[in-house]
Amino acid sequence: MDPAAVAAVAALAAAALLLAVGLQRRGPSGLSAERARAGTDAAQATARAAEAEERAAAWVQDVGVLVDLVGIGVIRVSDDLTVISANETAARLLARRAAGLPGRSVMEVSTDHRLEEIVRGALQTGAAAGELTIRTTEAPTLLVRARRLSSGDAWLVLEDVTELRRLQRIRTEFIDNLAHELRTPLTTVSLLAETLALEAGNLPPRTADRIAKIEVETGHLVQMVNELLDLSKIESGSAALLLSDVDLARLADATVERLSLFAERHGVRMVVEADGAIPLVRGDGERLGQALLNLLHNAVKFSPAGAEVVIRVRADEHEVVVTVQDHGPGIPRSARTRVFERFYKGDRARTREVGGTGLGLSIARHIVEAHGGRIWVDSEEGSGSTFGFAVPFAGPDLAATPGA
Repeated sequence: MDPAAVAAVAALAAAALLLAVGLQRRGPSGLSAERARAGTDAAQATARAAEAEERAAAWVQDVGVLVDLVGIGVIRVSDDLTVISANETAARLLARRAAGLPGRSVMEVSTDHRLEEIVRGALQTGAAAGELTIRTTEAPTLLVRARRLSSGDAWLVLEDVTELRRLQRIRTEFIDNLAHELRTPLTTVSLLAETLALEAGNLPPRTADRIAKIEVETGHLVQMVNELLDLSKIESGSAALLLSDVDLARLADATVERLSLFAERHGVRMVVEADGAIPLVRGDGERLGQALLNLLHNAVKFSPAGAEVVIRVRADEHEVVVTVQDHGPGIPRSARTRVFERFYKGDRARTREVGGTGLGLSIARHIVEAHGGRIWVDSEEGSGSTFGFAVPFAGPDLAATPGA
């Protein structure tokens, strides 16, 4: 045989022998080692998962303790209005045992249809809120906020606002009583000041000027007292709304007529722009006129002489929108969210020059919201302001709840 062929056969045989030896060495013991390593990796992964689960459970427990500590009740409700879980604070606010809440319906845990309505509203629209009073000896007032989850369930947050509402009632009653006590003497002083002003022709100029200032300042005090009483009635719900069909375009014309002398004294021109036929709204014409009067009065008061104030009335998809645009100093960004608060005045130095009680916009907001509407302001400092409100074509059933 050829020596080269013999060498090749020998090399192949040696290679085969080495492969067999390698396979024999890897046999059962090699596979066992691999299985051992795989088992170790799986055990480590299981341990890591268990550790992560423990950390998550501890975090959830910590959050639960924190929520209980700040006194907020939290309830999770399924899409069929069944309670899934609830914390201790929620059970305490509802005068129930925490262990007895899961599995019960929302109506069972609260015995108040308003809580069920809030949950249904959140499940349908994504979010809802409201207040209810629990029928217990303490009768706590709860603020309920609900939000729908992507899973179809909903979270409920319960907050005890009993003390806050009590303080608000005390404040309202104090202001109401104070305004009533001041109204009679101020009316008397105002009448006396008017009488003195009529007889001031024979008095020295300085004395006549002081009498005129007394008359003006007394008028401001009388206006403040009247606005305080109005606001107190609106906030307490004792001011019944006399519902009728209201033409807001005609109401705008009437309001401009009422303020024509005031605008003339300030050198301001008022213009009403109405888009065609404006649908009627269901509301209290006198109250809506008061809201528009307050907005227009502010616009004229803060506008420079020679400026123009434009009142626009237009029909939107489901509501009538009224806007009042002025060319006054505008409102700083930091003050826009507070202009509808009672007694709020942005620039004290500027408002002191033009006067005012700081109640007109707050009254306007309450009137518009009582009609199921909304109110807002758009403004840039130095470029004027546009106040607006919108009232739906078909307002809520306000007749059943006077002053709602």
